[in-house]
Amino acid sequence: MTSGRLGFEALNAALKAAGEETRLRVLALLAEAELTVSDLTDILRQSQPRISRHLKLLVEAGLIERFREGTWAFFRLAEHGGGAELAHALLDKLNPADPVIARDRERLASVRQARAAAAQAYFRAHAAEWDRIRNLHVADEAVEAAIKDALADKPFRSLLDLGTGTGRMLELFGPQIERGLGLDLSLDMLLLARDRLERAGLKHCSVRQGDLYDLPLENDSFDVVILHQVLHFLDDGGRAIREAARVLRPGGRLLVVDFAPHEQEFLREQFAHRRLGFAPETVTQWIAASGLEPVMHKSLSPEPGTDGKIAVSLWLARDKRTLVAPLRREVA
Repeated sequence: MTSGRLGFEALNAALKAAGEETRLRVLALLAEAELTVSDLTDILRQSQPRISRHLKLLVEAGLIERFREGTWAFFRLAEHGGGAELAHALLDKLNPADPVIARDRERLASVRQARAAAAQAYFRAHAAEWDRIRNLHVADEAVEAAIKDALADKPFRSLLDLGTGTGRMLELFGPQIERGLGLDLSLDMLLLARDRLERAGLKHCSVRQGDLYDLPLENDSFDVVILHQVLHFLDDGGRAIREAARVLRPGGRLLVVDFAPHEQEFLREQFAHRRLGFAPETVTQWIAASGLEPVMHKSLSPEPGTDGKIAVSLWLARDKRTLVAPLRREVA
């Protein structure tokens, strides 16, 4: 969370925004989960117009953030600036066992259960399709072990997972990072990812809708960016890699995981795969063209005796820039 001081007017507005019963309850709830107006209406038992007015004040004060997913708008505690620091400082003083807060948390649990039921219904409806694809390639366990090994040489604090799907990469690395963000265009997949992260208790990881070609993020935002089984859905993989490179911090790393070339044409016809895998040099050229330095390429073949027909490839790249430590003034 970025440090920032507030001017008198901004601090006064933020304190006024937080210093009201319903709005303080909203802050406490958003510290637990990302919620919609409808969620908050159910939990707080107040009208939608009234909840919307409270949220508008909190957003204007910089205490919370709003982002849209299709026709829905989600809210969460602000992550940067003086308003974010103030919100967290106030909530640190709040007794989590307070009866009002405890009651709201119980109602939040009911909202989460409804979300989980919807996510599991979607998963059950599509599980056979996913299993059919999963059986074609290297076992997930082997791929995830290779992913962890590729990034094991140094720790990282922030992770961006592009095309996050079910949020598995965030779950995999969540315990070791300070901040994780997953982007996906599919609202159904975001439903699954949100459920997975909530079940894992990863409050510092979140997901939202976003376009991989036009990321709603500032330059130099993340230590690591992962594109896991995403490029084969895209018309322009090179453009997606360039955009991923833009948000990498100096010295940051990009990990691309996707299929090696294969001949399973039904994946194009039935599952919207635009590309049937990638030759090593194709992704390496895209990486180099984005200004990153290719570091590693590795291919994992299916185990003998399995139904697997598709190898999985990993490409690791590094931002060439180096972090410059600030100069220290010597005291005579």
